[in-house]
Amino acid sequence: MSTLIHRRDFLAASGSAAVFSVWPGAWRPSARALRALAARTILFQGDSITDAGRNRSVTEPNHADGLGFGYPLLIASSLLGAHPERDVRCFNRGVSGNTVPDLANRWSNDTVALKPDLLSILIGVNDYWHTLNGSYHGTVQDYETEYAALLERTKAALPEVRVVVLEPFVLRTGVVTDAWFPEFDRRREAAKRVAERVGATFIALHGLFERLSRQAPPSYWAADGVHPTVAGHGAIAQLWLETVTG
Repeated sequence: MSTLIHRRDFLAASGSAAVFSVWPGAWRPSARALRALAARTILFQGDSITDAGRNRSVTEPNHADGLGFGYPLLIASSLLGAHPERDVRCFNRGVSGNTVPDLANRWSNDTVALKPDLLSILIGVNDYWHTLNGSYHGTVQDYETEYAALLERTKAALPEVRVVVLEPFVLRTGVVTDAWFPEFDRRREAAKRVAERVGATFIALHGLFERLSRQAPPSYWAADGVHPTVAGHGAIAQLWLETVTG
């Protein structure tokens, strides 16, 4: 799964009025909200939606290249810009094409070793998409069981970590046809159950994009139905900020 957002596209689109309508730069978390957040180290994990073209050779926190050109960069920009005194450290370790088993294989180095105070994770599209071409054969039950085990493993290693589970989503456009449903919806439902099981904050992205698709066509938010456009990333970032720090 490759990202559709590139540096030149980000810079060009970020100047449009449509993007500013959802981009969270003008939304400044209050000091009270950030006290409630109580996180110094924030880690974004997932597949290409989170990866968003990041430079994987950049391992330090708060570097634009290392954060990619999607919602992690927008969230980090808002938090760091609003409250520089908090010394927040933001990392992105999303990897394009990943499924839950792929995350598990790299979890010790890419998550536990960073000791995040807050772990934000979006995973699940490839756990279905890759079954369509036969490169992966995991079932809904595999997804739910392995996802829960991964987060329980994280809680055992990092008892104080706050976990944020973003709902996997797709929009009916591009590569996403009616044939994806209802099977893909079962992954969404499983992700919510996993969040409830481990006491994670759940961010409902499917409903968000259903509402937004009544304002503009689905392709405006995710050109191929999977990878968000700049506007789509902005919408995710704003809902994340409102949910996590609100």
